[in-house]
Amino acid sequence: MIEIKHINKTYKSKKKIETLALNDISFNLPEKGIIFILGKSGSGKSTLLNIIGGLDEYDSGEIVIDGKSTKKFKNKDFDYYRNTYIGFIFQEFNLLEEYNVYDNIILSNKLQKEKVNLNVVDELLKKVGISGLGKRKINELSGGQKGRVAIARALIKNPNIILADEPTGNLDEETGKQIFEILKSISKEKLVIVVSHDRE
Repeated sequence: MIEIKHINKTYKSKKKIETLALNDISFNLPEKGIIFILGKSGSGKSTLLNIIGGLDEYDSGEIVIDGKSTKKFKNKDFDYYRNTYIGFIFQEFNLLEEYNVYDNIILSNKLQKEKVNLNVVDELLKKVGISGLGKRKINELSGGQKGRVAIARALIKNPNIILADEPTGNLDEETGKQIFEILKSISKEKLVIVVSHDRE
């Protein structure tokens, strides 16, 4: 379980102008299920998601992960947390267009010098509804297919938590529904946190 305790975050511009992004945020996250963080653009949603994912630092407060405070984390602890505990689905999907689907999904494993069984990747592709597309280049895929690749990439390390930043922001309504059905299915076994400005 993750406990968020009194988190504050302020950004300072080059002109020393301060912008309060998060003000005394506290809540607990369950071990599985789907959680939505809703709010208008600029309200601090992505900042909160990045802090939960260990991509950004908070100014004050505390995050407790499975009983251990991130105040005591060293860089290697954050690396381990990001690499094994968290799976990210970014707003623009952040896929490498010139690589194929397989290479995009296993890239993080390669960077960690971990062996990957392509049968496992094929099972993931089947799970997200794009069987047989492993050798297809990303620039040959539709927006919905790219979203499914991004989900498969987030799942490859079997993380405890999936963080999704506006995962349907660039998709049509029908494709967006399909992506959410996949996330809903994943949330039966894992915690899925979705940031969105779209209440509907």
